[in-house]
Amino acid sequence: MQNRIIGIDVARAFAIFGMIIVNFKMTFGNYGNQGLATILNILDGKAASTFVVLAGVGIALMSKGSLQNYNLAGILKIKKKLFKKALFLFLVGLSYSLIWPADILHFYGVYMLLAIVLLRSTQTVLMLFSASLIVLYPILMIIWDYDIGWDYTVMEYEDLWTTAGFFRNLFFNGFHPVIPWSAFMLIGMWFGKMELDNNDTVKKAIWVSFSVFICAQFVSYFSMLCIPEGGQETRIELISILGTKPMPPLPLYMISGSSIAIFTISVCILVSKKYKKSKAIQVLKNTGQLALTFYIAHVVLGIGIVEAIGVTEMGQYSINFSFFFALLFIVGCIIFSIIVKKYMKHGPIEWVMRKLTN
Repeated sequence: MQNRIIGIDVARAFAIFGMIIVNFKMTFGNYGNQGLATILNILDGKAASTFVVLAGVGIALMSKGSLQNYNLAGILKIKKKLFKKALFLFLVGLSYSLIWPADILHFYGVYMLLAIVLLRSTQTVLMLFSASLIVLYPILMIIWDYDIGWDYTVMEYEDLWTTAGFFRNLFFNGFHPVIPWSAFMLIGMWFGKMELDNNDTVKKAIWVSFSVFICAQFVSYFSMLCIPEGGQETRIELISILGTKPMPPLPLYMISGSSIAIFTISVCILVSKKYKKSKAIQVLKNTGQLALTFYIAHVVLGIGIVEAIGVTEMGQYSINFSFFFALLFIVGCIIFSIIVKKYMKHGPIEWVMRKLTN
């Protein structure tokens, strides 16, 4: 049995914190304080990518013992469990998307189906498959119109609930399309097959992933400096191609997102291992283990409360409000995790998922 690596749960806590900040900023508003807005914009797409990479790492760690021992019965059991979780997340996410169009859970469920198919694959196969998905995406953008279905003025997908619109959104131009976003989960599986309990391996991952991230940022930055003056529409298209924003998820974003995810996870593993008895690490570990509950709650409660009070129109709040309300909600999540983990082993949503998928 693979020992639980505390740093994975700690990284999951930071990933959900980042998603809360990004989603509150996107929903409430992003006005004023350009310095803070610039800093927070770095999180766009990075927290969510880390969340997905972590899922891949978890799958790799869960299956490592059975794969190493060629335990076919154990592998089959894991596949069945993962399939049930994938179905649960897909259905919950689909329901959730009725109130939160930017939901990632139903996409996440489909990523897991691909992970099941490739569960026994080597690191080389996983990386080749990931690279293929990343390279395939810009080719698909040449063939199909990325903007079809979108009303960017209100960030709504107009034909989402038609058959063609749903599958187009799911696989090609939704918030987290299966192609290429499932590459994040496969990269997580690739990373999870490493010896993550070996400090030298983790330290090497820190430096390599950070170097790749910096290189991707530099390539993006200097490429955009070279964009010739011309029509505004052409400049916007070139910026989206050469930038590291998550929409559309082109290669530079995928490289940037996966490298910062591995960097974050590696740092969390190393720091958590060194200070595993500290109160802060234990609290973050507990918070990370309730990530699914907090993902649901940050929309239902966090965004729901602000929308119900309605002091200002949604989307018109300042970046200061969005950020500090996110921090307040994060503190609430931490306090809730302390209370829940004192009396229960799992969070509310995690408990339901275990009951239905075990």
